[in-house]
Amino acid sequence: METGIKDFARPVEASAIMELLPARPRVLALGEPTHGEDTLLDLRNRLFRQLVEEQGYRTIALESDCLRALTVNAYVTSGEGSLDDVTERGFSHDWGGSQANRELVRWMRDFNADRPADDHVRFAGIDGPLEIAGAESPRQALTALHDYLTAHVDSALLPCTADRLDELLGTDEPWTNQAAMTDPSQSIGRTAETRELRLVADDMVTLLETQAPHLAAVSSPNDRDRAHLYGRTAVGLLRYHSWMADTSPSRMARLLATRDEMMAGNLLALAARGPVLVHAHNSHLQRDQSAMSMWGHPKVEWWSAGALVSMRLGDQYAHLATALGTMKHQGVDVPPQDTVEGILHALPEPQCVIDAAQLDAVAGGMPAVPRVSPYFGYAPLDPSHLPRIDGVVYVRDVPRD
Repeated sequence: METGIKDFARPVEASAIMELLPARPRVLALGEPTHGEDTLLDLRNRLFRQLVEEQGYRTIALESDCLRALTVNAYVTSGEGSLDDVTERGFSHDWGGSQANRELVRWMRDFNADRPADDHVRFAGIDGPLEIAGAESPRQALTALHDYLTAHVDSALLPCTADRLDELLGTDEPWTNQAAMTDPSQSIGRTAETRELRLVADDMVTLLETQAPHLAAVSSPNDRDRAHLYGRTAVGLLRYHSWMADTSPSRMARLLATRDEMMAGNLLALAARGPVLVHAHNSHLQRDQSAMSMWGHPKVEWWSAGALVSMRLGDQYAHLATALGTMKHQGVDVPPQDTVEGILHALPEPQCVIDAAQLDAVAGGMPAVPRVSPYFGYAPLDPSHLPRIDGVVYVRDVPRD
């Protein structure tokens, strides 16, 4: 069995990955089983550089706030700001302090420095302005969209004035109240003002569509793309806040599904411009239904962004699921031999990529059982997902950074 695995293990390189796939995918999804480990992010950076230099990829998208990411993209494409500033402000989830993320941004800026704009690499976030503890105000997205429309269409077509929009938004504190995540009664999501804001957002997004020929004539493609990003974000955030105020048993499932639907919309918009490497947790990129338990809720299931995008793109979507062997600083020791990770741990290579169908044939012969993680922040690879994964990237050891 070990000999069979050695026969089809390959180095984690762009050329080896492309050999696993029928064609270069429009979205290449590299999933990680845990967050915040620079070993995995260094691998991502190396793979992205190869995809740019050898395969023509020009966009990387991370599981980070899509609006904050605009700050990073402005830096890598035009040099606006400083590296310290954009890594502090341009990432959500406190990921700007990661040395690997800083190196990614530095490399992208250096790559773009002497190239024409149409050959630039671009940085994007696919996540909404959300954290596990709550969500942001829709103010930035709504006001930016309103400003764009005000500058380019007849003011009589707008659903409200800027003053009325500001009045409906009120102060930001009720929107960002983290207690609302566990106590629906503290959410602002279903007040009369918020319901009106949802109609306003819908009308502004519709205006983007109905005025598309005119807007194409009077504004740049980048400005239009950004306006649509603001529109998706405003609508998604307002929907998310509405479900935060819900008291039904489906509340958490709705919240998780809404977040991934926002990710899918952002990813499809990026893919429309060219091939994208997206890096996020496996649970956001897998084709199988995702599931989790938290805050005393029973297991909640929803369809991930990857499942939604895969439905739209077919074989133009590919998912590489990263699995790991040990992460001893988090209590994750050598995997049991009867797990997928245990099978892969017999390989001598510190990192490799393996065709998932071939691995499934090996794992099915044992058969492999799901690994149990002692650390809540690490999700082992479910062997039942192998038939719907394109490749498995195995990292033998993740040391403390």
